[in-house]
Amino acid sequence: MLDLSHIPRPEFRAAMVSVTVGLVLLVIKFTAYWLTGSSAIFSDAVESIVNVAASLVAFWALALAHQPADKKHPYGHGKVEFMSAGLEGGMILLASVFIFVRTIDVLLFREIETTTIDLGLMLIILAMLINGIVGGMLIRVGKRQKSLALQADGHHLLADAITSIAVVIALGIVKWTGFLLADPIVAILISLYIAWMGLRLLKHSFGGLMDEQDQNDDRELTAILDSHVAGSDPAICGYHKLRHRHSGRYHWVDFHISVPAELDVAEGHRIASAIEYEMEQHLGQGNATAHIEPCLSSVCPRCAKTGLKNLSPG
Repeated sequence: MLDLSHIPRPEFRAAMVSVTVGLVLLVIKFTAYWLTGSSAIFSDAVESIVNVAASLVAFWALALAHQPADKKHPYGHGKVEFMSAGLEGGMILLASVFIFVRTIDVLLFREIETTTIDLGLMLIILAMLINGIVGGMLIRVGKRQKSLALQADGHHLLADAITSIAVVIALGIVKWTGFLLADPIVAILISLYIAWMGLRLLKHSFGGLMDEQDQNDDRELTAILDSHVAGSDPAICGYHKLRHRHSGRYHWVDFHISVPAELDVAEGHRIASAIEYEMEQHLGQGNATAHIEPCLSSVCPRCAKTGLKNLSPG
């Protein structure tokens, strides 16, 4: 049984709002489809099923990600947020295939008709506004709390708002021009758009699970180490083997630093700890580990050890 008390209050509230709003929008959109028979609205409504499922998965992921590290998971449970984003991407992709196949079936084998367009338009516009507001809120909270699950859910809701705009345009064309083919055509475009969105989420999820290097983190961590090579206290002779990865919102960093060989163990430890702490403070939630090596360079300006043989650090 997951302990929900570990979830920070802002994330808990955001996740609950996401689930509640998803259920409300699901009812609104299927009501609009029942009233109009629109293929475009049907595609939007099917995506709302994914929204609800994704919100529930995101809530579960948040609860698990905040569980403390244990013997079986010494690095914590943060990677479940990448799994959550991957599940959401897969569900979106399946929904897009379903919408596409169903719309092709309507185009080829059924009579295209729409009814009660005015009420359907009003319901979809209402859903679009709610999606936009809640999606923006989830992204803000997700970025502030460094939660990939909330950010993925928020981007999904914003994308849902964009698909609702396409639905409104399709129904507007049908209402004011009588061009009925606009409805299934827009439904097909929506299916392609959400398929692209699902693939993006899957790519991001797989990248995290495979410990793909974050380029922004790499630039920032390199800048920190470069500043200490340049002379910022505590100064170091050089560094190499910088590696870092994400476990959800949590960062793991390890690197090697070289310091003057004359330094005692206590001073080397002080230097390493200071740089580790600086990185951890910069990353927010993370753990940095430095490996200390003696500088054996014959040309190091800090050591000025002329005449020593150049050896590569181990």
